[in-house]
Parts: sequence; structure tokens; C-alpha cells
Amino acid sequence: MSDAARELHPAALSETLLLRACTIRRTRRGGPGGQHRNKVETAVVITHAPTGLQGEGSERRSQDLNRQAAVQRLRVKLALHVRGAVSLNDLPSELWQARASGGKLRVSTEHADYPALLAEALDYFFATDRDISTASRHLGVSASQLTKFLQQAPQAIALVNAARQERGLRPLQ
Repeated sequence: MSDAARELHPAALSETLLLRACTIRRTRRGGPGGQHRNKVETAVVITHAPTGLQGEGSERRSQDLNRQAAVQRLRVKLALHVRGAVSLNDLPSELWQARASGGKLRVSTEHADYPALLAEALDYFFATDRDISTASRHLGVSASQLTKFLQQAPQAIALVNAARQERGLRPLQ
């Protein structure tokens, strides 16, 4: 299956397509931020209707910045909780290949590409029966690079280690 024919993971969808499957609620939140924080509905809660997963942003006084944070947090949750089908006969996505040049994976957890890459890494991890070495070979990075990437998100490494423990494998360090 080609990259174009592969169904996109919800975390990899454009913001427009992702938000079509979501409800957006604006609300007020307490905490620091000055007098406008409690008077204006700047907090944003985005709920992905098919899964019920939510992303929330409320730390800024700007509704737009909070919406951006909520979208990013929702994408990460989708990456953690929704598994996509991958074929071990296919190459990784073009996005992964672009970010994993030279056997090293380069992306910040704050970058918009991060959730899609996290979803792909987890999809390959589970498709290879929780074997980090096999998953890393299919993804074109070293096992240590893949482990470091997963460790960037505490929830991701916890998910991986729980899955490995279920199979009687030692946790990743």
C-alpha cells in the first residue's frame, strides 16, 4: 500500500479535517492570568466525537493560543489511544522518512508533526508484537533513537512498557 493510499491516523489529519470530527467548547478557567481570565471565555476544550478523547487549553489569555494548545494535546491523545493499521511490507510515511534522515529522528514535542510521528511509531511498535528492535528497523532508526523518541512523552513510554510487560518483556529504560 502506498503512502497516499494508507488511511491517515487522526493525529496526522490537517487541523481542518480533524476539527470536522470534533466539537469545540469555550469556557472560563481560574488561575493566574489577570482580571480578563475569569471574565472572558478563553479556555478551549476540543472533543473528538468518534473517540470521546479531549484536548484542553486554558493557560493563555488568548483563545486562539489555547485552541492551538488544545488541538496539539488532542492529537497527542489520539496518537496514544488510537491504533492505525500498518503493513510491515510498506515504507514508513513520507513525514517519518523526512524526519528520520540519517537514522536519527528529529522533532520537538511541541512541533505540529510530533503527534503524527508518535502515532506512527506506536503503530509500528504494536504491529511488530511490541519488539522495539524490529519496529525501529522498519522505521529506519536505531532502537535507542526510537526509545528516546518514545521517552519524550511520559504517557507513551508508560504505554509501551505496560504493553511489553504484558508480553513478558523487560521495560525500556
